[in-house]
Amino acid sequence: MAILIDPPLWPAHGTLFSHLVSDASLDELRNFALEQGLPERAFDRDHYDVPQKRYETLVAAGALPVSATELVRRLVRSGLRVPARERPERLDAVLLARWDGLLPGEPALGRDLLARWSEPHRAYHDRAHLLAMLSALDTLTGSNEQDPAHRSLYLAAWYHDAVYNGSPADEKDSAALAAAQLPGVGLEPSEVGEVVRLVELTIEHRPATDDAAGQLLCDADLEVLGREAGAYRRYALAVRREYAHVPEPAFAAGRAAILRKLLEADSLYSRPLARSLWETRARANLAAELDLLERPEPA
Repeated sequence: MAILIDPPLWPAHGTLFSHLVSDASLDELRNFALEQGLPERAFDRDHYDVPQKRYETLVAAGALPVSATELVRRLVRSGLRVPARERPERLDAVLLARWDGLLPGEPALGRDLLARWSEPHRAYHDRAHLLAMLSALDTLTGSNEQDPAHRSLYLAAWYHDAVYNGSPADEKDSAALAAAQLPGVGLEPSEVGEVVRLVELTIEHRPATDDAAGQLLCDADLEVLGREAGAYRRYALAVRREYAHVPEPAFAAGRAAILRKLLEADSLYSRPLARSLWETRARANLAAELDLLERPEPA
């Protein structure tokens, strides 16, 4: 675990800047920055931009000087790097364009949903998760939200965590929101009912064997489990931040129980394509996280 800093190579505002990162946690990075008097406005989602004049003092304070390549490599390996496609300035435009393809002529509803997905208390269940889920549906369906046959499925993705307070009632509340809002944009009661049904399936992720739409939605929601190890680690850290109010022993016990339950399933995914894409890596990721949670603390 280390605070890392690369050489001041990046020009801006009449000087050169370095990047300051942690290869362990954002809390470690922010604590170090606070101790060194770095302003919060210098933080950019996974790093601090620091001017050249601060380089030597930060190294003297304990930041490890590394090359720019090494800094990026270790940041990626830690799972803390935020890819460009997940940065808010990119996400909003992409998601609103996708919403327009799903329900043309209803921009106000799209903006309302996007505002819900942008709430500041969300660390994992945010816009990046929504876009990842839509992209996973594209992969699994071989289509996108503009296919009328899949409109209910994509609407369910937009609504499945539209209400998120870290409560067992979140999915039910999200389904109720869909039931309240969608009749107002001209959807037939049968389609509204299907969206509500699909959202409620994400409570347990147990679609019936003949429920193709339910299987697609649940598999897309669990795509995150099958990512590369670094990206999975970033997901796990984001989940922990959403439960920062829970003491570590209680969180570890609860999280471990969830992971064990997932690993006991015959398969994490229902659709053959999802299994072929994500099953093996997902099981490895879950087992690795469980091992970390259950590893005894050093004496």
